Amino acid sequence: MVPSWINGLRVPLLVCFVALLGYAGLLLLYGNAPAVTDAGYQPTQPVPFSHAVHAGELGMDCRYCHSSVEKSAFATVPATSTCMNCHQNILGNSEQLVPVRESHETGLPVTWTRVHDLPDFAYFDHSAHVRRGVGCVSCHGRIDTMDESGVYQDQPLSMGWCLECHRNPEPHLRPLDQVTNMTFVPPDGDQLALGRELRKSLNLNPSTDCSTCHR
Repeated sequence: MVPSWINGLRVPLLVCFVALLGYAGLLLLYGNAPAVTDAGYQPTQPVPFSHAVHAGELGMDCRYCHSSVEKSAFATVPATSTCMNCHQNILGNSEQLVPVRESHETGLPVTWTRVHDLPDFAYFDHSAHVRRGVGCVSCHGRIDTMDESGVYQDQPLSMGWCLECHRNPEPHLRPLDQVTNMTFVPPDGDQLALGRELRKSLNLNPSTDCSTCHR
């Protein structure tokens, strides 16, 4: 027989249950908010570098500056010497390039502020994605339209966001020679069909095991 005092707990337990549901809902909403995931983060850089000019108007390939992206876990910031390959002769006296010229003269690096900064407990390998047909634009957005205001973080880069792509990579796959093409569109316009074809031909089965990213 159930003790009568149990009846008095029904309302408090119901209130606690509803409160826990509400707390879980708020936690999920807050955990995916831009303020938490850093989506939209756009730090001021020491040099007002315009990707819209370099990658957009001039059509420079991402790999000219980020030369290790196909062979390393990190895309790397270009060395000052890479900048000076052009700017010794182009806009060599520009005030905006003073930090670059000083870096070139002193051998000290330009103090760029990192934009896409994953937690230390999350492992990410650029080369593993680039060499399997994941376009730069999928993670970084339209870098080729980002002007002197600076690069901003386009996507949340959260665990859920990464897992969604690992489970369904087809929308993000493209031919390997189109990885850095920011405006790539499949010839017939059917991205999912192309993605399925590339996934099969490249034998892509992205892991969702915890140890893949948490090593």
